[in-house]
Amino acid sequence: MAPGVAFFYGGMVRQKNVLATIMQGFAAIAVVSILWAAVGFSLAFGPGRLVGGFGLAGLTGADAYLPGGRLPGLAHLQVPVLAFAAFQMMIAALTPVVLTGATAERWRFEAYVVFVALWTLVVYAPVTHWIFSPEGWLHRLGVLDFAGGAVVHANAGAAALAMAWALGRRRGWPQEQHRPHNVPLVMIGTALLWFGWFGLNGGAALAANGVAATAVVNTQLGACAALLVWVGVERVRFGKGTTIGAASGVITGLVAVTPAAGYVTPLGAIAIGLLAGAVCQLAVGLKSWFDLDDSLDVVTVHLGGGVVGSLAVGLFATRSVNPDGADGLFYGGGYRLLGVQLVAVFVVVAYSLVATGLLGSLTNRLLGNRVHPREEAVGLDLSQHGEAAYEIVPPRTRACAPVPVSSVGSPRSRRR
Repeated sequence: MAPGVAFFYGGMVRQKNVLATIMQGFAAIAVVSILWAAVGFSLAFGPGRLVGGFGLAGLTGADAYLPGGRLPGLAHLQVPVLAFAAFQMMIAALTPVVLTGATAERWRFEAYVVFVALWTLVVYAPVTHWIFSPEGWLHRLGVLDFAGGAVVHANAGAAALAMAWALGRRRGWPQEQHRPHNVPLVMIGTALLWFGWFGLNGGAALAANGVAATAVVNTQLGACAALLVWVGVERVRFGKGTTIGAASGVITGLVAVTPAAGYVTPLGAIAIGLLAGAVCQLAVGLKSWFDLDDSLDVVTVHLGGGVVGSLAVGLFATRSVNPDGADGLFYGGGYRLLGVQLVAVFVVVAYSLVATGLLGSLTNRLLGNRVHPREEAVGLDLSQHGEAAYEIVPPRTRACAPVPVSSVGSPRSRRR
């Protein structure tokens, strides 16, 4: 999924920034994976209410925990702890890649790498502990987040909002509307994401059972519903449904159904996709009102979709799908679950906004976040990495042999 996000964003930026955008995605995979093995997994799933300790640092001895073993609060775990750590590693690697869409075409590579390392430890690991770890305080409160609607998408969307403000607008925006340079690459990234999302949501069940099957079906239905609504609203508003709109609708539906995938019925997943597709499509234009250069609409799709999906759990969740869940408002559960989901969304978004803003200020003081105006004009591919995405060589023209003057107009030349 993380390379899928990189290609999705890479196709949407201008030609001179495509490699830099993809490179940010791949660099985040490397940085987060190393940190996750070193201390991240331990901070996220070790014992503690606010954050875990260092008992699992370096994943030392994690493979010795047998299924049903000794991880705090995870006695029901049906896979080896090391497999669980690897699955969570992939989710952790994906999350900071998401926010790069809001900051595209203007973030210095060195500052970005340092930011990702700090953000993973200071923001992502604690939020993961609060919600995913059985010892986390929001988990104990009763929050339901099946695969990361709040942990991943609302969290990354709020961070994207903070860093888009911190970095400022791209040169020329909004007077110059920067159009995608390679829409087929956008669709390739969308396809990779769509396919990978079955592993994210289905795998979050941590077993090959009915909940996993329901999550996979709900993932597909939520994405399809949001795609159709997004394109339909586009057609009503602007007269045409676009390919970029279809891709945005798919991602919005996938984001929104993520927290609910293992807790709602297929009809509930369709309803969530329809709601998220309509709300997020109508909200795309709000960034112009706030003078916010969210380059690739990350705040709308991920923050908006994550919030809609997380709150929708409080409406559509039902124990008939997952006995370990709860009943939402529409299934006789009252307002409690909806209130708990609202608290979780507020806490995650507020914490991510504040902490990300502080980390952005720190990296700016240490390294300088924004590229120089001249580097931005040249493009980040050349200025940050010394490369160009495409070598376009004009075709060589064959020299034409001169035609003898005496032959012009002769009967033989006319016959030729």
